Amino acid sequence: MKSIQSLLLVDDDSFYQFATRSIIQQTALVSQVKIFSNGLDAINFLRAIRHKPKELPQVILLDIFMPVMDGWEFLEEYKALQLKPEKPIVIYMVSSSIDPRDIERVRTIPSVSGYIIKPITRERFLELLKTVH
Repeated sequence: MKSIQSLLLVDDDSFYQFATRSIIQQTALVSQVKIFSNGLDAINFLRAIRHKPKELPQVILLDIFMPVMDGWEFLEEYKALQLKPEKPIVIYMVSSSIDPRDIERVRTIPSVSGYIIKPITRERFLELLKTVH
């Protein structure tokens, strides 16, 4: 299986952050996991490195409901950044919401590859990595 250099985990739940990081590290397929507790911190990070394509993440796991800037607001700001990564950044919305409106809304956003209901399992994470180019 292909490994990736960098992944952003954007979620305000510290338990979920810990559990997901552990699952990711167990696969030994991701060199670097950066964790942000809200969308604004993640967007500011991306702004700071936007002119360094090699430093951009290959994958972003994005929660919907967070303080400061939620996942929907993050996606609006992300679109405005007009990043130029060497390879497309794969974004998955990861949420505990099973609301069909959230799932349908994700389907209308071209930059988002899919919707995952928490928690993310090792098997699901490995499947997700198969979508990374």
